[in-house]
Amino acid sequence: MSWEEGNQPKLIKEDIHEELSKIEGFISEEEAAYQLTRFLREDLYFTAEFFLGLKLYPFQAMAIKGMMKSDYFLAVWGRGMSKTMTAAVYCIFEALFNPGINIGVVSKTYRQAKMILQKIQEIIGNPQAAVFESCIGKIREGNDVCYIEIGKSKVVILPTGDGEKLRGWRFQRMVIDEFLLLPEKIFTEVLMPMLAVVTNPTERDEVDEIESRLISEGAMTEDERTVWPNNKVILLSSASYTFDYLYKVYKQYEKNIFEADPKKKGKARNAIMHFCHTCAPERLYDKNNVEQAKNTLSFAQFQREYEAVFTSDSGSYFKISKMNECSYEDGKGEVVKVIGSPNESFIISIDPSWSESDSSDDFAIHLIKLHPENNTGTVVHSYAVPGLNMKKHIVYLHYLLTNFNIVAMVADFMGGVQFISAANESEIFKQSKLNIKSIDIDIDNPEEYQQSLREYMNQYDKTSGKICFFRKPSSTWIRAANELLQSNFDHKRIWFAGRALNIDAFNGLEDKIKIKDLTFFRGSENENNLRAKMLDFIDNLHDNILATKEQCASIEVTTNPQGSQSFDLPPNLKRQTGPAKARKDSYSALVLGNWMMKVWFDATNQPKDNMEATFTPFFA
Repeated sequence: MSWEEGNQPKLIKEDIHEELSKIEGFISEEEAAYQLTRFLREDLYFTAEFFLGLKLYPFQAMAIKGMMKSDYFLAVWGRGMSKTMTAAVYCIFEALFNPGINIGVVSKTYRQAKMILQKIQEIIGNPQAAVFESCIGKIREGNDVCYIEIGKSKVVILPTGDGEKLRGWRFQRMVIDEFLLLPEKIFTEVLMPMLAVVTNPTERDEVDEIESRLISEGAMTEDERTVWPNNKVILLSSASYTFDYLYKVYKQYEKNIFEADPKKKGKARNAIMHFCHTCAPERLYDKNNVEQAKNTLSFAQFQREYEAVFTSDSGSYFKISKMNECSYEDGKGEVVKVIGSPNESFIISIDPSWSESDSSDDFAIHLIKLHPENNTGTVVHSYAVPGLNMKKHIVYLHYLLTNFNIVAMVADFMGGVQFISAANESEIFKQSKLNIKSIDIDIDNPEEYQQSLREYMNQYDKTSGKICFFRKPSSTWIRAANELLQSNFDHKRIWFAGRALNIDAFNGLEDKIKIKDLTFFRGSENENNLRAKMLDFIDNLHDNILATKEQCASIEVTTNPQGSQSFDLPPNLKRQTGPAKARKDSYSALVLGNWMMKVWFDATNQPKDNMEATFTPFFA
């Protein structure tokens, strides 16, 4: 661990304990209150324990003080280093020591931002936080805004969305959790302008006028002018790739720190706290969990998530940089979908898992929207849940088939045949008169590929439900399908949808898609607030798409002595077991869907004169 001060103007160091020890005799109540406030601001260990009933770790107290002393604070910490709790305590201290300010809290998802409010509420519920509890005013929890009043100040939690609902808010402090995943445009064009208004403009004008008069009279100098505190922004994140916006901000903060003019006063102060998990106290981390993470994550993932290292790119068969180039910006172009339009066409790809153990493989489904104008596709919907019973997977498939125009399906032969058969026999499919039939052709012979496509279209019948292909994963096909996916990333033929930021576009869909019946992660079936469940559903769709890219970025290719190639997780990840184990099922579903997309376009783009008739006229 190292400490680098940079060239910013030095802060005046105060030894509050020594100063207080020199005070003798009786002091007024006003002076006592002033000195107590100074002491509480400087000795955050005591303040946290006295007011909140918390014993902070030294690095937490140092981080909170850094947040309060600097104007632009960036924390790049390893996973598990209590970023959320530290941010919650910071919000409390800022609200207490700066009465009347507004603190805004946002994150990649509304659910993530609300975790800071939950931490504050946990502190309120601590029996040893009675003094702090007496400072609490109203607490409001809603679907579009949450806030808590602390004295005369307010901590407001807002959904990011497309930024439109954030406009009009004004804050003096802004806390952004999971900054890595926040769109650059929203940060620069929406969030930063929200810090433009100060709390005491009239007072500042009056003081400035008085000081100007004193300077003109020679009673003071320009250097002695009052330096007013700036508004603050606090960024919290794990590390990223070096081509991400977070790294750009990190380097700008470094430049501001090390290339600052130490003689200029009143300039914004920057601070970076860059902590690897080894900087944390031993008791904060479960060593077994860290070791498990080493076995669960790829080397590059572990570097970013735990060691807080910015990495250049994934070293796998599929480059994360290429996949990011094939990803729509959040809120722009294609975004995740919960319902399709009649004029849109989609492919479903399925990698099933029959196990009901939470440590099993994921049951993975992708929905790829087709763009026939340029023969490309976009993953707009992703489902990946381990350990659910088959009925819940069937309900989810029924939801997709009844809310999207599905023109083709592909499923892994191993498990796919049984799953589709079980779905056809289910009550929910029979009530909807759904019956998925398979297309039985051999499409692996390159020399007969065009003939196979004609046979595919001859058998294909969307009206009767004959749209499904069961893919047997031969070694030859596995290699060809992975090479096709890599090629499609290179040539931008397969895309990933961005996060849906315009949440209002999903209003009223809760009943239409019967979201109360859907399970999209373990425990989501217990959510009774349908609006809240819808917001979680939308966030979860994009989280699954991000997880798909991470799985692809972990795939390594090996070749055996016979020349056959294997595409799999690294050995250390394959050995991992348990609910948190590394998985590749969403990657497998993507390989299937990407291959099916090529087959569909090749088949539907054939010249009409190459099509064969299925009816032969005859005389009776």
